[in-house]
Amino acid sequence: MNPAIAPYRFLLWAGWLGLAVLGGWGVFERLFHGHGQANYGSYVVWGLWVSGYIYYIGLSAGAFLLSSLIYVFGVHKLERIGRLALLVAVITLAMALVAIFFDLGREWRFTHVFLSPNFSSMMAWMVWLYTAYFLVLLLELWFALRPSLAQWAGEEGLRGRLGRMLSGSRAPLTEAQCREGAGWLRALATVGVPLAVTFHGGVGALFGTLSAHPSWHTPLMPVLFLTGALVSGGGLMAFTAAAFWPQQDRVWRESLTLIGKAVLGLLLFDLMLEWAEFSIPMWYGVGGEYDHLMNVLFGEYWYVFWVCHILLGTLVPLALLAFRGREPWAIGTAGLLIAFTFVAVRLNIVIPALTDPNLVGLESSFTDARLRFSYLPSFFEWQVIAGIVALGCALFYLGLRLLPVTTPEPQPKAP
Repeated sequence: MNPAIAPYRFLLWAGWLGLAVLGGWGVFERLFHGHGQANYGSYVVWGLWVSGYIYYIGLSAGAFLLSSLIYVFGVHKLERIGRLALLVAVITLAMALVAIFFDLGREWRFTHVFLSPNFSSMMAWMVWLYTAYFLVLLLELWFALRPSLAQWAGEEGLRGRLGRMLSGSRAPLTEAQCREGAGWLRALATVGVPLAVTFHGGVGALFGTLSAHPSWHTPLMPVLFLTGALVSGGGLMAFTAAAFWPQQDRVWRESLTLIGKAVLGLLLFDLMLEWAEFSIPMWYGVGGEYDHLMNVLFGEYWYVFWVCHILLGTLVPLALLAFRGREPWAIGTAGLLIAFTFVAVRLNIVIPALTDPNLVGLESSFTDARLRFSYLPSFFEWQVIAGIVALGCALFYLGLRLLPVTTPEPQPKAP
């Protein structure tokens, strides 16, 4: 852990414990009592958990694509954080899959996608791409960690047992073995880049192909999902590298500065795309999409866009990265704000489009507690999200403690 964060260790543990207790109770309620306490219904069928799912998926894709700069394109200034980026990508993907698992009504029926596939279903293609991407991520992380794990193999105690078990070797790797592993790592990373682009663009395509909702039915949607993934995932990696990297030396500062510059450029590009997304449909001020966007900007939950996304998630990070872009605290703070508040973008994609009746008078034709076009996540839904976040934090802590994620690459043993 970064020495600057160490004095706040007690607060971090207390915060995690609060999330774990709150989230554990919510997960228990979800597993044993179903969806009864959730506020979505027959009209607003997707809520906080689906928003969380596409949010975590974006974090994973963004962190992975950052690691590809190292393993595919050879950006050596970022070499130190390659394994950390892969660990973050694996954990956030797991969080996304848990979130969508809890949203399913008959969750175990996801196996039907594999057992009786429908090749014309965009969602089926997404599931297959997730599976391939997850396997590539795990293999890539193993090849990245294996030289250091093999270095531990000759030691006594827990580190030695972990090294022997996870590396499949009882001695440090030879130079030839390291070269072979590096070749596999590069090949997997090269395969993973189109996979990450395809599967996260596929999430956007899933929304874009739903022609019943004009605000989703746009060719720009896959591009927005990809740029959002790069911005939010890059922000998360900026914060993670700033807060949890133990060696605060010149190389660390150079890596962090480069990440900050990349995130600044991506944030500006994403802002330009968002301007196009909003300004073009609103030009003449007519149509269903115009009403939807006005609801996002000036509706009941206007602060989600203006305060969470624009102020805290865009303007403040832009100022920090533009004027304090060489200071680690500023880069880490900007990354945290971008990553944390980007959930507002995902909420504004999923929910407002479902709160507008497609048929005039539908909202008053039938009345029932589950037949309404208003939606605010219940405390129970936030509890489940807290449980998912606590799980992700626990996995990240275990990864840092038990795996050689932040240790220098060992020198290969001569044959």
